[in-house]
Amino acid sequence: MDSKLQIISGQYKGRKLRLPPDARPTQNRARIALFNMLESGIIDKSAEFTVWDAFAGSGAFGLECLSRYSNARVIFTDVAPTSVRTVRDNLAMLGVGARASIFQADAVGNAQKFTENADLIFIDAPYDEYELGGALVARIGRVARPGTILVWEQETKNAITPDETVWEILRDKTYGRARFLILQKKEVV
Repeated sequence: MDSKLQIISGQYKGRKLRLPPDARPTQNRARIALFNMLESGIIDKSAEFTVWDAFAGSGAFGLECLSRYSNARVIFTDVAPTSVRTVRDNLAMLGVGARASIFQADAVGNAQKFTENADLIFIDAPYDEYELGGALVARIGRVARPGTILVWEQETKNAITPDETVWEILRDKTYGRARFLILQKKEVV
């Protein structure tokens, strides 16, 4: 599918990304703003880190990390075979397959497996299934290490507030119909 979705910064800046059918990609401007927030001291870019793009779709969030950070490894998951194929195609186009893993898997059902080593997690559940995002954030909250960063995109009309005894809200920004929460797992007291 032809799209205007592209890598916005880093080694692969400007490269167009394929989209799976019926995709609702996060707009380029919103991703620019999101990564500007992450790079304002929220993520540590000096050490190796692992990213989990939980509802990958096109893989835009994880691919952006691979473009920007040579020390990032990315795990992509999606239940839709068309999304998994799209991510594979986008990775092949960029030639970064060695730093990425792709799984056709249910993010909520496999939260523990993929959260264990993740330092940065992107959750962008389908807007019409917004409760999936809430369920995944709750599961991740039970197994994530303190300090784990979670970026949760949700539709503003179905906004859900995370459990603030588990997550510290670092940023809460709205861009059009998208709300971005940047959360950090709190220390267990």
